[in-house]
Amino acid sequence: MSLDGFSMSILARELADTLTGGRIDRINQPNRQSIVLGIRQPGQNLLLCINTNAGNPSAHLIETAPENPAEPPAFVMLLRKHLETGRIAAVRQEGRDRILHIDIDIIAGGGRIVTRTLTLELIGKYSNIILHEDGIITEALRRIGENTSRVRTVYKGLPYTLPPAQDKCDLLTGSITDIIARLRTTGDAKLSQALIGAVLGFGPVSAKEVCYLAGLAPGITVDALDAADLDALGTALTEIHTMMEHPAPSLRLDENGKVTAMAAFSLSTLPRTTRLSYPTVSALMIDADRRLGSYVIPDRERFRRLVRTELARAREKYGKLDAEIAAAESAEEQRICADNLMTYQYQYRDHADDAITVPNIYSETGEMLTIPLDRRIGIIQNMQAYYKRYDKLKRAQHLLAVQQEQCAARIRHLESIEASLDSSVRLADIAEIQDELITSGYLHEKLPKRSKDRRARPFSFTTPDGASILVGKNNAQNDALTFKTAAPSDIWLHVRDIPGSHVILRTDGGAPSEQALHLAAQLAAHFSKARGSSNVPVDYTAVRFIKKPSGAVPGFVRFINEKTLFVTEDEEALAPILAQESAE
Repeated sequence: MSLDGFSMSILARELADTLTGGRIDRINQPNRQSIVLGIRQPGQNLLLCINTNAGNPSAHLIETAPENPAEPPAFVMLLRKHLETGRIAAVRQEGRDRILHIDIDIIAGGGRIVTRTLTLELIGKYSNIILHEDGIITEALRRIGENTSRVRTVYKGLPYTLPPAQDKCDLLTGSITDIIARLRTTGDAKLSQALIGAVLGFGPVSAKEVCYLAGLAPGITVDALDAADLDALGTALTEIHTMMEHPAPSLRLDENGKVTAMAAFSLSTLPRTTRLSYPTVSALMIDADRRLGSYVIPDRERFRRLVRTELARAREKYGKLDAEIAAAESAEEQRICADNLMTYQYQYRDHADDAITVPNIYSETGEMLTIPLDRRIGIIQNMQAYYKRYDKLKRAQHLLAVQQEQCAARIRHLESIEASLDSSVRLADIAEIQDELITSGYLHEKLPKRSKDRRARPFSFTTPDGASILVGKNNAQNDALTFKTAAPSDIWLHVRDIPGSHVILRTDGGAPSEQALHLAAQLAAHFSKARGSSNVPVDYTAVRFIKKPSGAVPGFVRFINEKTLFVTEDEEALAPILAQESAE
């Protein structure tokens, strides 16, 4: 879901009005998909976020800069070299396409002024940021070689070429009569698709909006339209043209709160939907980014894929060990056959039978037992083979049980890391998980050096009665909270048998209130894989009863003297508590 080129014309106008003449003070790259330009205008500092996320590519002003990695990527270092201290000369849109050009004047050697252009191609999965000067590409966020695209290449030193131009009518500068004439040539095409093919910059949202304004179904075919329908269509196009002269950015949500449409004009209100309005397109995009989850914390998705892959392998191995253990349980049957062969060995001849049936010496009722034999060897050799299989299976039972327990511990550890990734919202949190993945052997990378002043900290909340609650975001923090930060008399909480955070309720040596204890239990449920469930069992005990087994993985503990609370999250009660962390 993203703005189409038609609505992006308003965004380009907003950015041009706000940014032209501004000086670029700093450039950061919060993640692989985004660039943030810090722009100084008289009396104010502005932040332009350029996001190439395929789900919602955009360029808009933001209020708060996201976190930046400790080591700036090569692309942002190049942009700093070529663009910092430059002044924005213009922000312009390429036709009605989803392409914006930012022209930046730089003082080069000898005091001469050169213009460098930062082109933002906000075109879905092909989105890119390209720096070029005098038509030659200096660098691109995503290099595109001949093996990737046969249409055009984007590479350092090559001429910059625009994506192929589209032969369509421009609603804002052209004639509506021409648009209607072109529509009539599309025959049995669906009306919404015909509008996209005829009007420059139109995407599904703008095309369907014109259909709604004309009172026509988007799926009706063009050849089914009569003269009155075409007149209504012309009126609708005129109306949406007028709307763009007085922009009213809006987005539409479905019953589940999911974004279904966004535009620079006021969208129609449909049944079972909600329309939200915004003062600027940038305000619209800020909210859309939040709802769509466009901001990607660096490496979190990479680590999540790694953990899921390792979990799948561990669970598959556990299942195979289960089958092998079931097979090894036949060890006792092998011994019984061997003992019976020893008892009756002199009653049978070697190589004579494929099986013998004898009274089972271990049956009190004299049940008969059939013993399969290998005719290639004698009775005694068959007996020895049974004893050998018995010994092998008995040893296997023990080894397999040990392996299965190790596999179960591996699964618990990976599940706890997966839960930690869900709770982590800062770069420092992800860095601690990266260290854990490396030291545990899941991630084959060198352990990076970490700055002490960039270390993560646990969540910290204060209850209405003044009690302090600390929540670990990952296993490293869980261990530190439980064994270094917490006092022996503090209360430790954790959801029973479900991956989640360690929660510490500070007591200052006294007894906690029921309200604080219940709130801490709800936080334990919220920061676990049981989030959103009802009647979640939360164990709690004093910190002095928590022990860490020797050699245990991070986050794993044993405890005694616990009690259990069954809690269901109260969103109204938790909302002001959780807001404390986001407000910091």
